[in-house]
Amino acid sequence: MDSKAKPDIGLGQAIGEGVRDAFAPAVGLLETVGGHLMLAARAFSWLPRRPVRPRNYIDAMEYIGFGSLPIVLLVGLFTGMVTALQSVHVFRIFGVEYIVGGTTGVSIAAELGPVLTSLMLSGRVGAGIATELGTMRITEQIDALESMAVNPIQFLVLPRIVAGALMTPILVLLFFIVAMLGAYVVAVVQLGGDAGHFQLNFERMVSFEEVAKGLLKGLIFGFTLTLIGCYYGFAASGGGRGVGIATTKAVVASSVSVLVLDYFATEILLVIFPVGT
Repeated sequence: MDSKAKPDIGLGQAIGEGVRDAFAPAVGLLETVGGHLMLAARAFSWLPRRPVRPRNYIDAMEYIGFGSLPIVLLVGLFTGMVTALQSVHVFRIFGVEYIVGGTTGVSIAAELGPVLTSLMLSGRVGAGIATELGTMRITEQIDALESMAVNPIQFLVLPRIVAGALMTPILVLLFFIVAMLGAYVVAVVQLGGDAGHFQLNFERMVSFEEVAKGLLKGLIFGFTLTLIGCYYGFAASGGGRGVGIATTKAVVASSVSVLVLDYFATEILLVIFPVGT
């Protein structure tokens, strides 16, 4: 009897391990999302509590906002230029190249602006935060803060996610302005389009709601990518290699999150602000 029972136990264990391995990615994803939400909740629980330490917020805003300005403006300029260049050549086939100002404005204001700005910030800010906090973790600087009765969540995480949520919409707006300047130069100055038609269709098609959609997306994306950077930085372990792994995970996770959240945010915003209303 014992010899017959052992294969049954082994088979049951094998099935259990197979099921566990099959669901391991989903469980890991849920644990990661839960860890991010818990970190955000712990951070915002400190928002109304003292000490405030405004210098930490100013430094984070300077790093995220002013430090990212050159790359965001450069990407915005050439995004507007290439979008207008493609649009003019395609619209000329149908004889409607005069609407390039409006179509370029809508696409950049609601989609390209917030997404490309956030992807640039994921590579710069997300990676920088993960590297900085990861280095502090493995060199026990975070433990030193706790030993001095300084909460590391309030001191390190909260200023960064607040700064990310505040500065990203501003960068998105600047991206939009510079992109439209580049689009005007290409469509009107370089390709000889009519400046009046460009401006008129821009005013007709690019409403305040379209710009507001982009700014709201920027707020969501900025909060998300800085939270992800903080999460992986805090979780870093294993020396310099662990910091590199944490940085890579932060960049990949924040970039993918921006694209995924963009779809769901667009779905919701199209219900709240229907096109043509």
